[in-house]
Amino acid sequence: MRRYLGLSLFACLTYSLVAPLLSIAMTDLSSTMAVFLSNSVMFVVVGLVIVSRGLSVRPYLRHPRTPHLVVMGVLLTVGLLTYYRALALGPVSIVVPIYGLFIVVSSLVGIVAFDETVTVRKLAAIGLSVVAIALMSL
Repeated sequence: MRRYLGLSLFACLTYSLVAPLLSIAMTDLSSTMAVFLSNSVMFVVVGLVIVSRGLSVRPYLRHPRTPHLVVMGVLLTVGLLTYYRALALGPVSIVVPIYGLFIVVSSLVGIVAFDETVTVRKLAAIGLSVVAIALMSL
């Protein structure tokens, strides 16, 4: 198996537990505090990985692609704040599929902005994804 497939599957399995755990945690915590605490853990762990690998952040502070990462960080922050708030207010079984539309939107952006190959199979998958999400969210 290609390494990225195994990593993708592992990421899917671990990330699948995030929404249910968030839903439980936010019965006593605000969504904003949940974002702060969970991402603080991520920040510390990623920092430890960087240190353990002997990497230096300094060269990347002036990298030509760093502005893209800054914008992405802002978008990620807004997305997480609103996602966590939606999970605090609504059922996991509805919020997660709607949030999951990012897969469809990202796929369309890839096709339009990056001139990725469009096939009947890809279009069918995107269409079926929208139908599945609509059915789950009703």
